[in-house]
Amino acid sequence: MTIRLACTDDLERMMELYGEAREFMREQGNSHQWVDGYPSLHLVSDDVARRHAYVCTDEQGLVLGVFCLIPGDDPTYARIEEGAWLDDAPYSTVHRLATVGGGRGIGRFCLQWCLERVRNLRVDTHRDNVVMRHLLETMAFRRCGIIYTHNGTPRIAYQKVLSANEQNRNMEKTHEVRGLSSSLVRYVEQEVLPRYASFDKAHREDHARKVMDESMRLSAFYEVDVNMVYAIAAYHDVGLCEGRELHHLVSGRMLLADERLRTWFSADQLQVMKEAVEDHRASNRHAPRSIYGKIVAEADRVIDPQVTLRRTVQYGLANCPELDVEAQYVRFRKHLVEKYAEGGYLQLWIPESDNAGKLAELRRLIGDEDRLRTVFDGLYASELKGG
Repeated sequence: MTIRLACTDDLERMMELYGEAREFMREQGNSHQWVDGYPSLHLVSDDVARRHAYVCTDEQGLVLGVFCLIPGDDPTYARIEEGAWLDDAPYSTVHRLATVGGGRGIGRFCLQWCLERVRNLRVDTHRDNVVMRHLLETMAFRRCGIIYTHNGTPRIAYQKVLSANEQNRNMEKTHEVRGLSSSLVRYVEQEVLPRYASFDKAHREDHARKVMDESMRLSAFYEVDVNMVYAIAAYHDVGLCEGRELHHLVSGRMLLADERLRTWFSADQLQVMKEAVEDHRASNRHAPRSIYGKIVAEADRVIDPQVTLRRTVQYGLANCPELDVEAQYVRFRKHLVEKYAEGGYLQLWIPESDNAGKLAELRRLIGDEDRLRTVFDGLYASELKGG
């Protein structure tokens, strides 16, 4: 079986599956879930348009299952009773999972696919949906409490949070299955990543690896060449060796000039890769020219508020050492407002990313200047001490 994004051509089959799922639930004694024609064609069409809907197909392309994987906060999860969520970290939610024949392992396959791409996953289901509850519990989802849908009906809430090691194992498995070249990995490790050692603290090898990991994770949602994604992410900032202002263009030029890359890629592929590297910069005024550019641009955002704030302080100290603490704060806040605040130039491109929720968190902090100054003072002092 394989999973792909749903398209409008799938709508008729998706609605058939939802109808079959309603009948199956009634046969199993669950007569209170998915009533009044839920989910409606309008809702399912919206899922497809928002790129939240996925279909599971067999080798012949027949759609066997359908579900939504939605990143970001679910408003119905803000209130939970008779328990608590496992954590408050960013998460994604599975909704509207339906399969042929009530199973055949398809639901498990769909949820496992989600866990190979999302570290923190939440799901809810009706108390009478014994089949779904059994599936979640056998897959080690934790029952967290009771939430309420938009119409006020209760649902049992589940959550599964993978450890970093579990997520890495899932990612490695996914890369292996999808054909990431081991020789390309060795070349990048030995010849490309060491170039980041001389850059400023905000753009060392750890940053490159985060962008590579996130690019690979996001690539799993799209029909793309994972080797191209991997190399693009590895090269995205190597042009910093000639300064920051034009580093995206220099990085693209360096990628295209690397003869060793012709071992793995055609001339046409390398041109797409060069453009993707050029397009990754947040301050670019044009949208990325391909899905590859959108993936690396989104991955490069890596909007972790604490990481973003520390990197901003680090950049100011490294590039404007003549500024005193007050001037450093002015530069720090100005950069954050221009880039991340409402109306800032940063744009997000991939809906499967966790960045939207994290950006909202960062914007709340930027809007609270007293708190922002306190955070700056702590980070500034820490960096001066070498922390």
